[in-house]
Amino acid sequence: MLLRIEDTDQTRFVEGAEKYIQEALEWIGIKIDEGVTEGGPHAPYKQSQRKDIYKQYAQQLLDEGKAYYAFDTAEELDAMRKSLEEAKVDNLSYNAVTRMQMKNSITLSKDEVAERIGSGEPYVIRLKVPLKEEIRFKDIIREWVVVHSSTIDDKVLMKSDGMPTYHLANIVDDHLMGITHVIRGEEWLPSAPLHILLYRAFGWEAPQFAHLPLLLKPEGNGKLSKRDGLLGDFPVFPLEWKDPQSGETSRGFREDGYLPEALLNFLAFLGWNPGTDQEFFGLDEMVEAFSLEKIHKAGARFDVNKAKWFNQHYLRQMSDEELAEQVSMKLENKALAPKLVKLMKDRVTFTKEIITEVPYLFNPPMEYDQEVAQKKWDDLAKKAIPVIADILGNIPDADFEAQKIHDTLFEKLEAEGIKPGKVMQAFRLAVTGEGKGPDLMLILEILGKQTVLERIAKALATL
Repeated sequence: MLLRIEDTDQTRFVEGAEKYIQEALEWIGIKIDEGVTEGGPHAPYKQSQRKDIYKQYAQQLLDEGKAYYAFDTAEELDAMRKSLEEAKVDNLSYNAVTRMQMKNSITLSKDEVAERIGSGEPYVIRLKVPLKEEIRFKDIIREWVVVHSSTIDDKVLMKSDGMPTYHLANIVDDHLMGITHVIRGEEWLPSAPLHILLYRAFGWEAPQFAHLPLLLKPEGNGKLSKRDGLLGDFPVFPLEWKDPQSGETSRGFREDGYLPEALLNFLAFLGWNPGTDQEFFGLDEMVEAFSLEKIHKAGARFDVNKAKWFNQHYLRQMSDEELAEQVSMKLENKALAPKLVKLMKDRVTFTKEIITEVPYLFNPPMEYDQEVAQKKWDDLAKKAIPVIADILGNIPDADFEAQKIHDTLFEKLEAEGIKPGKVMQAFRLAVTGEGKGPDLMLILEILGKQTVLERIAKALATL
């Protein structure tokens, strides 16, 4: 795994983004073998530090007549496009035809070009795209792509600030770093023919290309955006991100409680299918099963409910001890953690819900579920609840644990002629304020005898 930082567009530089990328990859379990931090045989791995390399290759194209200097100002380029538009020309680009009316080293003499450069006049270096050439290549996902060079403009390779564009920098780096497969989003497909031309211009063998399907909104209509996450109340960033300029914070999967294994599986299945019934993969298993040929062409719907489903699975795969350790970090009474895990592990999607879904374990109910109260707080309940209080009050503190509470309570209620099943929901309401939830006997054990008796007394006085 080689991590290259592509920072040639200084106008889009964002403070902290590089560190964020590295932290996100580390969190999800992807180990970097070569990169800015790790070093390696292809250093430097930051494109802004490789300017001299790109200049060398740009000069090679200039020397071979495959690229040229262009001195046109922004105003002159606008005027050129406007005149083409007025002439109702479809292709409004700087190309094999329009270059002949512009200020560049093709239309200017060598002396004038040298003079302009010597005087410090700004210039860019453009690729000299051949006028009549067919560009044909096979994309692993899209199959054969055929484009005519007349539809491609003379792209800028080196900008006036001396920095390369994406097109030059990536082709040079991919070649020098031994990249065999270029895998990227389908929005880059229109640029692929240009990149093939660059490989041809240098006389290099092009890598294989694979253009991935777009990630779509959860409803499948349109490309996923950060705004969709805000509207749909789900994260689209791996980790929480605070924009250093706007101060806006975007939610992260990690901070929302997703496990890295869950996110890894969720992302892998966006547009890919292993062709088997296997639904859960460790990273090594995924590497073994994955193939580009199994990626779909159609866009992949970003169904965050699937991510939650994966998370629920991996949370349940965790050992009780590991989960309790995580839960204990959020508790004042650390000793409660193992009991909370036992109570809630099979009922939650996120670790934090082991605490947040049972607020009545930490505070007495402020109100009672009225719908349940109307149905279940009947004459039988009013008769049975004081009996339950007496039974619980007589259980020794040392024996106040779930199984013993259950056995004693059910035996004594039966002896009193009360069917436990008829009054358990009312009893739960008295203790928790809710009509349903996890194992009531374990809830009683966690709360302790005194707290349970106090809550029964309050319910009898309130309901």
